[in-house]
Amino acid sequence: MENKNVDVLIIGSGVSGLYSALNLSDDLDILVVSKGKIDCTNTYLAQGGISVARNEEDIPDFIEDTLKAGQYKNDLDAVKVLTSESIENVKELVSLGMKLDLDEEGNWDYTKEGAHCINRIVHTNDHTGEDVEKTLIKNVLSKENIAVSEDTFFVDIIEDNNKCIGAVLIKDGKQINVFAKYVILACGGIGGLYKNSTSQRILKGDGLATALRHNIELKDINYIQIHPTAFYDETEDERRFLISESVRGEGGILKNVNGERFVNELLPRDVVSAAVFEQMEKTNTPYVFLDISFLDSDYIKNRFSLIYQNCLAKGTDITKEPVKVSPAQHYFMGGIKVDTNSKTSLDRLFAVGETSCTGIHGANRLASNSLLEGLVFSHRAAKIINNSINDIELLTKSVDKVNKTVDEIAAENKKLVVSAIKQQGGRIDD
Repeated sequence: MENKNVDVLIIGSGVSGLYSALNLSDDLDILVVSKGKIDCTNTYLAQGGISVARNEEDIPDFIEDTLKAGQYKNDLDAVKVLTSESIENVKELVSLGMKLDLDEEGNWDYTKEGAHCINRIVHTNDHTGEDVEKTLIKNVLSKENIAVSEDTFFVDIIEDNNKCIGAVLIKDGKQINVFAKYVILACGGIGGLYKNSTSQRILKGDGLATALRHNIELKDINYIQIHPTAFYDETEDERRFLISESVRGEGGILKNVNGERFVNELLPRDVVSAAVFEQMEKTNTPYVFLDISFLDSDYIKNRFSLIYQNCLAKGTDITKEPVKVSPAQHYFMGGIKVDTNSKTSLDRLFAVGETSCTGIHGANRLASNSLLEGLVFSHRAAKIINNSINDIELLTKSVDKVNKTVDEIAAENKKLVVSAIKQQGGRIDD
């Protein structure tokens, strides 16, 4: 067993974890922990883009679109923060080296996605998340004050007198007790608990399990988003390949197996998913068709290069034929309850990204608001930490040896999280 001291410990290496690290002061000793490889995150998989207010005048409409998609069950204050701080955070991302697609005049190229009243999604073709992740990783690895530990299992936080003072980790079979002035949970969502999900398989609600063990407040854990268009694949227990919302934003049409269009493709995701399920039941077919083949083939290959290549590898040429799609679990709107500065109910513990619940999504997330949330609220967490950490004393305590295997702990976590979600009315296809 090893003990280690740092200023800030960050559990997770997606957009919210890495952006938190990059916004912390350069004189802080920071450790970023990744359950798998540093890029094995849902951020890396995000295709569509990042929502951003077009200008100050667009903010009220952006707020309304977010509220409407969320069935007005959102936290209004959090939504105001998200939208009003969107431009500055995307600009900061660009300053870190992110190259967004530009229009003919050299301005950001905005596309449209479901339930947005105007084009306000910035992107890099259909692999925005991959480029975000690579940009942030490059910057993190260049920082002397940020260490990264890959293939490291997060066992639990260390609590003392109602304060989070660190976390217990396991790497290469060895227990490491990391003590920190602040801990940031950025360990992703719950998609790995599902048989049918677009998420990385390793993301299984580890943050939720910790919160449940320590009576940390949760919020909206029954709000689970089903994306209407994942590639229909009969293979079990593999991550479903997402067919991005942006395909429908660029004109893609949904048809049932009889060739009939049955829904406005740009309605909120929950509405479109419900319509797809209805058609699947009516036609007794486990999929519907998404067709974009009527667009110029070169345009499709450029704009949707990732989707084109992946579908082609699976036997479908989207420039010539419709693609079979069906709904799949995609996003967790609920999570560890946080305020607008990403503080949890436990002192010295922050939560950001899909692990957290800021309340901005309400009952259904608006397309492309996830990467934006990861930027805005991790930036806010870092700002609070920077302004207070010099007044914080590093605390340590004796920690018991972990006498369970990683697999045993993971099984216990799954049982705990699945039970809690089901008790609140959430559905899991386990």
